[in-house]
Amino acid sequence: MSKNAISNSVIRRLPRYYRFLGELEKKGCVRISSRELSEKMGLTASQIRQDLNCFGGFGQQGYGYNVKELRGVIGNILGVKMNTPTILLGAGNLGKAIATIDFCKRGFNLIGIFDVNPELTGKTIGNLEIRNTTELESFCEEYKPIAAVLCIPKASAPETAERLISYGIRAFWNFSHYDLSITHNNVIVENVHLGDSLLTLSYGLNSLEYDSEE
Repeated sequence: MSKNAISNSVIRRLPRYYRFLGELEKKGCVRISSRELSEKMGLTASQIRQDLNCFGGFGQQGYGYNVKELRGVIGNILGVKMNTPTILLGAGNLGKAIATIDFCKRGFNLIGIFDVNPELTGKTIGNLEIRNTTELESFCEEYKPIAAVLCIPKASAPETAERLISYGIRAFWNFSHYDLSITHNNVIVENVHLGDSLLTLSYGLNSLEYDSEE
């Protein structure tokens, strides 16, 4: 099955499989059946088999899945070893928190942090020095980052994205509260709205309250 034919819902479950299998591997689990995995993940066994069959047959009849091998295959599908050079724009509170994520375990290598505030220039987050955004073009020319994390105000996101695309950026992890609608070919955007996630949690709580009143 081609990548284009795989549904977005399947793709978004892959990181969960990767994470759960990693936890199982740490516990010394060697093999697991789709039924056992479904019980731990809250999915159906048939759903798991269907998802994994999109990428080939990994299980063995009567044996199940080899935990380490399956995690390795899913990791390759997700590109966890790509080490994609990445920059982060916006070194405020959110940017500082995002910069502490272990990018390398997720296929990315954070190589530069930028901010428009001159008072932040020269300060460090982890082992990276914050640079002023005036250095963006020359930095991109020299180090050729492929991905960018946007922790910038909503108003500046569209113009900044266009600028970065002209510098060679092809993927955006966007926290700017602006849903980037990139029309360029081969440019990927993952919009992240933390507030939406919190509202989803609020809906769940509200539903529980509603059910308890019935």
